[in-house]
Amino acid sequence: MQGDLIKVRQSYAEVLATQRRLQNQKEQADKMADDWYRRAEMAVEKGDDELAKEALTRRQTAVSKVNDLAAQIDTMTVSVEKLFESVKALEAKISSAKEEKEQLIARARTAKTTSQVNEMLSDITSVGSTGAFERMKEKVEMLETRAEVSQGLLPEAQSSGSLEDRFKQLESGSAVDDELTKLKGKKALPEPSEGKSSGAGSGSAIDSELEAMRKKLKETAD
Repeated sequence: MQGDLIKVRQSYAEVLATQRRLQNQKEQADKMADDWYRRAEMAVEKGDDELAKEALTRRQTAVSKVNDLAAQIDTMTVSVEKLFESVKALEAKISSAKEEKEQLIARARTAKTTSQVNEMLSDITSVGSTGAFERMKEKVEMLETRAEVSQGLLPEAQSSGSLEDRFKQLESGSAVDDELTKLKGKKALPEPSEGKSSGAGSGSAIDSELEAMRKKLKETAD
């Protein structure tokens, strides 16, 4: 199609050049006809009719040539206009085809990319890829752990860590001392006698049983 456009443009340029050449020839013939008419007038003024007739004959030839060239130019003008319309129509068709081609290319690329993404997603959901992701996750976690350990080996980190440990020991020691003080306080309180507690419990049980027997005897007597 692009080759056809080049050929049409070449034809248009050739026809247009021919039209301009004919136009130049017509203008020259017009000028020649005017010149012979002026000479005929001059011959008449001088009383030389024979020379005037010759000049008018030459003028008539020039006028005939002008008319022929004008007819050719008119025909050529129609051809030029048709070729111009053909060039425009072909250019529009090529432009439309180019746009459609670009759209098809874009659609093809989109479809290809979508297909690749779908394949990747399909691979991700497979068992093998799941294992690969797990291995990748473990590797990342290992790298993070190494980074934390290496950070802890720095002098600033060691100093800070030692200071934190010392404060934790102090806090832990204070808590232990408080607990020990509480225990000592409990030991200092007087403890209840085991004998009294046992006797009181035993007497209470006997009294309850005796009261139950009394109620039972009373109910029998009634």
